[in-house]
Amino acid sequence: MIAEIKEKLGNKCLVFVGMMGSGKSAIGRLVAKTLSLEFHDSDTEIEKAADMSVAEIFEHYGEEEFRRGEQKVIERLLASGPLVLALGGGAFLSKETRAIIEKRATSIWLAADVELLHSRVMRKPGKRPLLANGDSLQILHDLSKTRNPIYQLADLKIESADTSKTRTKDMTISHLHEYFCDDFSAGRNS
Repeated sequence: MIAEIKEKLGNKCLVFVGMMGSGKSAIGRLVAKTLSLEFHDSDTEIEKAADMSVAEIFEHYGEEEFRRGEQKVIERLLASGPLVLALGGGAFLSKETRAIIEKRATSIWLAADVELLHSRVMRKPGKRPLLANGDSLQILHDLSKTRNPIYQLADLKIESADTSKTRTKDMTISHLHEYFCDDFSAGRNS
């Protein structure tokens, strides 16, 4: 199964999209390890490039400037595939970024209900600049209402439930195998 996925993937990348707290980095790392691919987190790569935290970039330059830098980093990483990339929650909202992903990757939406997301993100409250001003649960509800219709444009959707990371990784591998190797979907990503 793993060999088939890697063969069908070729030089393309796997990109995890979804809300903050959905498990993109955790599941992405496990999938990368299973497929013997490099793993990158776009936020971590942006922080390296800017020599600042995401929160500092937002504070000093604003979200618009952050998104410009984010797109450049994503494009650079996807050009060096195959690899697994976890995106920040807002990256997939950009049409330009989605076009780059569509050309160079298979996108996987890790979907989760807002209450689960909230319980996860509140473990590290200072790392989420979008939740800094106001009721974090309400902000997550509002963000999910606007973002979920765009996340639905991803090639695959995996439910990120309150279960083990290994189980979610196994489900992702299984869905990737179906996506790449079943007759129904084989022509979609050729």
